[in-house]
Amino acid sequence: MTLSRKLLLVCAGAVAVAGCARDGEIVIDQGVGISVVRSSCPAVGVPDYTGDVTLFRSAGPQTADNLDVTAAITNLRSTCNDTGARVYSEASFDVLARRTDSRGARRVELPFFATVLRGGAAVQSKRIGTVVVDFADGQERARATGKAGAFVDRNEATLPAYIRERITRKRKAGDPDAALDPLADPQVRAAVTRATFEVLVGFQLTERQLAYNATR
Repeated sequence: MTLSRKLLLVCAGAVAVAGCARDGEIVIDQGVGISVVRSSCPAVGVPDYTGDVTLFRSAGPQTADNLDVTAAITNLRSTCNDTGARVYSEASFDVLARRTDSRGARRVELPFFATVLRGGAAVQSKRIGTVVVDFADGQERARATGKAGAFVDRNEATLPAYIRERITRKRKAGDPDAALDPLADPQVRAAVTRATFEVLVGFQLTERQLAYNATR
C-alpha cells in the first residue's frame, strides 16, 4: 500500500534526538552540552488521510445523500516493553462510527493497518487487522476499540556509542565546537534517523476512499 506521507508524528525537530521517548527529555545542564534520555520504543502516529473512512450505500456519487457509515480513529495510545532484544510496542485506539440509517441492528467490519516505519521512509513490516463496530437497533453512533502490536530490533533502535558520545559530550565555553549543533553533522543526523522507528496505524483504504479523504 502507498502511504500518503505528511505523517502525523508524535515528535519532531529537536525532540527527535530523544527518540520520541515517552519519558525522554533533552536537558541543558552544567554549562554547554546536552544530556539525552532516549528510549528504544517507537513513536506512534496516524498517517494523513488514513484516520477516517467513509462508506457509501452504492458505488455511485460520493455525495451526502449516498452516505452510509463514517468512522474515525481517535485516542491512539501505546505501551512498550523494551527490556528484551526485541522491543514490543502495542498501539490501542478507539473508533467512533456513525451511520445514516439507524434502523435495525448492524455489524460493520473496518480493516486497518499497522506499519513499522524506519527513518521516516523505510517500511519494515505491515499487518492488517479488523475493527468490528456493532450498532444496536435505533442506534446512530457506536464505539469500538482496536489493537495492533509490532516488534523492533533493540540493536537497530539504539544509537551507536560513539554517536551518543558526540551528542551528549559536555562542551565548555570557548571550545571550537561549543556552539555547534551535533545534529548538524550529517553522520550524526543519519545515525539518529536510522535508529528512529514509528508504528503507524490507519484504516486500510481503497484507492477511491483514500482519494476521497485527500480531496474533501
